[in-house]
Order: sequence, then structure tokens, then C-alpha cells
Amino acid sequence: MRIGVIGAAGKIGQMRVQNIIDNPDTVLAAVMDMEMHRAVAVAQDAPAFSDLERFFDTPMDAVVISTPAHVREPLCLRAFERGLHVLTEKPLSPTVAGARRIVDAAAKAGKALGTGFNMRYYPAFAHMKDVVTSGQIGQIDHVRVYGGHDGLGHFAHEWEYQAEFSGGGALWDVGIHMTDMARHILGEITSVYGVATNTVWNVPGSEDNAVAIFKNPEGIPAIYQASWNDWKGYKSAVEVYGSLGMVRASYAPMQNLVITMDKPGGAAKKTRKFYPEIMLREKLKSWKTTAIQSFGEELADFVRLTHGEAGLRCADGHAGLRAIEIAAAVAESTRTGQPVELENIGDMSIK
Repeated sequence: MRIGVIGAAGKIGQMRVQNIIDNPDTVLAAVMDMEMHRAVAVAQDAPAFSDLERFFDTPMDAVVISTPAHVREPLCLRAFERGLHVLTEKPLSPTVAGARRIVDAAAKAGKALGTGFNMRYYPAFAHMKDVVTSGQIGQIDHVRVYGGHDGLGHFAHEWEYQAEFSGGGALWDVGIHMTDMARHILGEITSVYGVATNTVWNVPGSEDNAVAIFKNPEGIPAIYQASWNDWKGYKSAVEVYGSLGMVRASYAPMQNLVITMDKPGGAAKKTRKFYPEIMLREKLKSWKTTAIQSFGEELADFVRLTHGEAGLRCADGHAGLRAIEIAAAVAESTRTGQPVELENIGDMSIK
């Protein structure tokens, strides 16, 4: 598959380029960045462009969009007009309306739309999902989800936390991964009741904290929090409680805890996973080593998604849309004090 990358010289874009080069099933068709010298620096043997139309005139099958959120919509729409599959970073757009336009364009074109929720591929979270799917902890009773870091100092650029560019605050940043993880476990989220606050950093439109309860169509709840004032720095965790035990995934560091019982209240068997090789690799090199590995696995699944395969770990366009709808629903629930009901949209298929 011939894949081009827009935003190729950015922090994430460079990783995406390397993944495409390393994957035996993909070829780097072209790269684009706003500054030509930066595009050339990452292109290796591929054509490099700073002009969008010249980039799209290059023969390719799909495009990876690794740009800031506020410019993704026109790039996605142009790609679908050209008959290309799209894998884009999260969030799809800073607005619900923009995200819906992207999803509608993908459906109209009959092309795959993948959303970059690469946390699904982090080993601890992938293991957690597999444990739940296997039935080891029985029927899901409830889920706890948390994602946070220490705030504005965590960002390299101001646009990353300004609502007009990013969509909002903690819900749209680390919290959007955790929203997706809740949906990934529950199957769908159709009810949102929450409160968002903005009393720490006071960035207009960008919440510092959000606390919410999500429910799936069967009424199974997830207790959720996204935060920009975690005293310990970056961390994320998901706990899934079932009738026969629980499973916990967390990062950083990467860890799992699985507790299983033969019956409710029975003798508990505990299993822990610590991933020392990941901890050592990140200490000696960087967290980017884990990210690029997850991007590589996501890319492989995205190629399968373009072939119409179902049941993949890869997040599709509906996952990207629902995460944004949930963020907007928390804001609406904060305003009204009432839960917000959402349509069950399920998975997105290529038609």
C-alpha cells in the first residue's frame, strides 16, 4: 500500500514516516510539511512537498494526517475526494460538526477512516482488553478510567491547549484517549453525565478537570476523570470490574493486575505484569520508543481496515467521532446539570 504523510516533520509525523518505511506491506509514497527543508529532511527516498496539490497528485492509496487538529478537516475531505483511505491523529476535529463532516465524507467515498487512538496498542491496555474479551473476569459490572498530567508545562506549543485549535482542555488531550478506552471496553457509550471545571489554569474554553459517568446501551457505567493538575505528572489507568474479578492497566510505568475468582466472593488469584523491558527501554531512550511501536501495530491494523476487515483493535471513524461527541456532552451536561443521550452508532464499515 502506497501511503503519504502530511505533517511528516512533526514529532508524531516522523514516527509515522518511520513506521511506513519499516512495514513490509507499505511504501512511503510522499511526505508533506509546511517548510520544504523539513519535509526533505524526513522524506528519505520519497518525494517531498510543501504544496498540498502537488502532494496529492502523487500516486498513493492512503494518507496519514499528523497535523494540529484545527487543520485536519480540509485535509481529510481533500483526501476522500481523491479516493484515498485516511488515518488521522486524534481528535478528528476541534468541533463535533467538523468531525461529523469527516465521517460523512469517508462514508460517501467508501473509504476507510482510522483515528489514532494508539493507546489501544500499549501492551498493558491491549492485555486488559484481551482479558475482558476472554471472559476471565465474568460479566462487566463497571469501569473506572483516569488520565491526567500536571498541566500547561506538559505542552510544547500554546496551540496544544487552546480550545480554538485543540477543541478544549483535559477532555480533548490525555482525556480523549481515556474516553476511547472506556468505549473500547463498554462497546459503545450512549449516556454522558458530567462536570467540567476551569479554576486552575483559567484557559478560556479549556477545562482543567472533568468528572463524568458514561453508560453503554445496557446501562453498564464507567466512572471517568481527566485532569490537568495531577501532582504526580502523566499517568493513565483503566480498571474493569466483573462478576468474577477485575483487570487493571496503567501507564507510566506499564503495568497490569488481574484478579480472578471461580465465583463471586471466592478465593482470589492475582496475576501481575510489570514489563521491565519497556521500563528499561524508555529510561535509556525515550517514551517515544513505546509510542512508535504502538503506531506500527496500529498501521498494520489500518491496512487491514482498508481491506474491509472487522473486529480489529484499530479505532475507526466512529470511535473518533464519539470521543468528540462525549467531550461536547460533558460540557453540555455541565451547563444543564442533566445527562446527555447519544445515538448508538457502533462500528464504521466501508460500503
